[in-house]
Amino acid sequence: MPDVLSAPLVVEFPFTRSLGPVQSAFLTGLRERVVLGVRTTDGRTLVPPVEYDPVTAEEIRDLVEVAPTGTVTTWAWNHAPRRGQPLTTPFAWVLVRLDGADTALLHALDAPGPDAVRTGMRVRVRWAEERTGAITDIACFEPYDGEAGESGATGKSVPAGGHSGVFGDPITGIVAPARLDYTYSPGRAQSAYIEALSARRTVGERCPSCRKVYVPPRGACPTCGVATAEQVEVGPRGTVTTFCIVNIKAKNLDIEVPYVYAHIALDGADLALHARIGGIPYDQVRMGLRVAPVWTEGARYPDHYRPTGEPDAAYETYKELL
Repeated sequence: MPDVLSAPLVVEFPFTRSLGPVQSAFLTGLRERVVLGVRTTDGRTLVPPVEYDPVTAEEIRDLVEVAPTGTVTTWAWNHAPRRGQPLTTPFAWVLVRLDGADTALLHALDAPGPDAVRTGMRVRVRWAEERTGAITDIACFEPYDGEAGESGATGKSVPAGGHSGVFGDPITGIVAPARLDYTYSPGRAQSAYIEALSARRTVGERCPSCRKVYVPPRGACPTCGVATAEQVEVGPRGTVTTFCIVNIKAKNLDIEVPYVYAHIALDGADLALHARIGGIPYDQVRMGLRVAPVWTEGARYPDHYRPTGEPDAAYETYKELL
């Protein structure tokens, strides 16, 4: 039995979103060293602001400036900061209720150690030197001994009443990079499948009950719910069961659009796998097309599948695999 494989894996993509008037004012305000909340119909001030009242679901746009000083309501110590976090040295995650607000804002507190942090301690915003209109314009919070309602930067009182939310060059959209780092293990069945691919063989597993062959193998039959262990080599040729035409070029993928991605039922398999179709104009790919894998030097899996030149498979032979 081959060793179970594992490898570090990163899933990353830029998440782009537009901003409504409330979020636009909030982030633009941070760029200008102004913290804005929004007032609900019952008089509460929410920071960070939201566009709809969480109690009544009414749209709310009554902006209110609050102080950059506040009180820690709860906290947790972060012994080992990770990539992309606000500080590179150990710090506390804190919920801070800013003076003038009725809800708490989550951010980092720069403190020498957990013994220096407590619920109820006073803190103030430390602004980033370069601000772009993002939550990171608040570099972190820091301990503060001043009076409530004073600005941690200027010492001036925060003006009472509403705020227009109007700033020059407002922020109308943001790009937030989403990233997940983890260690992936495909398990026993797929480890064997990957090892076979490195030898340019495609191996599935047969269910001992219904006798179906699953590729890629899952270690258990999804129909019968019983474990699978009998290995069966399938392919290498197969049949296109269905497909889609890709018209949007993916970042960092050196494939010109349009191209075709298809479900392919390999000969001897009872489950279709997906792969790219090449060697044929995209508008000539069709259901029933017979294809074979194309390998590149040193690759652990086929680069794509191309037509074999055989007659198309009859619909009856693959209709159950659609």
